[in-house]
Amino acid sequence: MNFKLLLTTSFIATSFIARAQDANKTFAITGDGNHDFMWMNIRQVDIGSGKIVQNIFDRQKTSFVMMDADTKSQSFAGQLPTQSLVAAAAYDKNQNKLFFTPMRIGELRWLDLNSKNGTQKYYSVTSSLLNTYESLNDEANHFTRMVIAADGNGYALTNDASRLVKFTTGKKVTITNLGAVIDDDANKTVSIKNKCTSWGGDMIADAYNRLYIISANHYVFVLDLETQKAKYIGYISGLPANYSTNGAAVDNDGNVVVSSANTFAGYYKFNMKEFVATKIEGSDMVYNASDLANGNLLYQKEADEARKFADFKPVIPVITNQVHIYPNPVTNNEFKIHFDGQQAGRYNVAITDLSGKAIMSRAITINSKTQVETVPLSGKIAKGVYMVKVTDANNKFIFTERIVVQ
Repeated sequence: MNFKLLLTTSFIATSFIARAQDANKTFAITGDGNHDFMWMNIRQVDIGSGKIVQNIFDRQKTSFVMMDADTKSQSFAGQLPTQSLVAAAAYDKNQNKLFFTPMRIGELRWLDLNSKNGTQKYYSVTSSLLNTYESLNDEANHFTRMVIAADGNGYALTNDASRLVKFTTGKKVTITNLGAVIDDDANKTVSIKNKCTSWGGDMIADAYNRLYIISANHYVFVLDLETQKAKYIGYISGLPANYSTNGAAVDNDGNVVVSSANTFAGYYKFNMKEFVATKIEGSDMVYNASDLANGNLLYQKEADEARKFADFKPVIPVITNQVHIYPNPVTNNEFKIHFDGQQAGRYNVAITDLSGKAIMSRAITINSKTQVETVPLSGKIAKGVYMVKVTDANNKFIFTERIVVQ
């Protein structure tokens, strides 16, 4: 087993409904230069050519402020936003934010790319769901895979797949522990939990709200978010010796572009039919990359074509996260909606199954921007996964989210 592939402590010690694809907005976590393994810089790259477009954050030069996302107070004095190195990042094109979690730090951080005053603004949320002080030293607990899915939420996964977390990306960021990812019955000898085959790497998403885990050792799994089962679907061939697949992103043609953290051999691309990698000629060989992130989705063209047919039920992305549903999963035949920042007025809450069939609806009057409303469920609703959609009095879409009824 090659421990260098994992981007873990041991390696460091030894060395909306339709989305327009925009591969030009891809970000790479890199070191300072050739044969440098300090993954603390952020660069915008063109994954079509592999060239550096812009240096976003230089750990030695860039002016920044870092704030607690809840209190909005400046904090973390003397600490870089990418302190302790970064191996998991995700770009939310709807919010224009780059999310990441530093290794060995139990925080979700993000860069607001909308900032215009020359000083970059970073925000941080501390959560025991990401890591506790006791668990940070165990490389199994490190989050090395992260992506923004078609539903507009972010997802991050630990090396050993024991914790899949979901996070919202809007004004109020909330983090939910979804529990462990388990093996599909068809996996047999290739387990999502196996350190030799399946740790490290990155995640990408498709237009149908599935996630794809690309391990550092070139194994590819598809993850069903409803069952949280990961199915082994292929092995990437054609890569150089010692080329660990640590970063992954989707290009405009629907190919998967991968980068390595421990070799300076440029970028490679492959498709999900053949899993045969080819080099992107002229791609960057000065900076290796511990992670890649952009807003593109696999199978976006196919999903756009399928929308022409009446029976297609697309995943609706979360446009705003100013409303939050909890608890989720629902265990007591009711859930609460936190109307954070919404205007006073009447709203409609509709619950459907995943095929779009209406289950129930409820009208709600909001008088306060911090109002919490309880929605009781009919006793006839069976256990399963449902969609909750909130619209205002003018039938304007406000929010949608999946709930699990147990």
